[in-house]
Amino acid sequence: MAEKQIRVTLVKSPIGYTVRQKATVHALGLRKLNDSVTHNDTPPVRGMINKVSHLVTVEEL
Repeated sequence: MAEKQIRVTLVKSPIGYTVRQKATVHALGLRKLNDSVTHNDTPPVRGMINKVSHLVTVEEL
């Protein structure tokens, strides 16, 4: 059975936020504003999204 997928989109710039938050955005695979990436819906990915929830939007596929 396939895992659920989520699409994460960077909607706000990480400029002006902490280095850790910038690194988390980068680790999610987001490079530029309005970039979208698809990830499996796993607890580690959800934790990363929660840390930068003010910068990204999440859409379940």
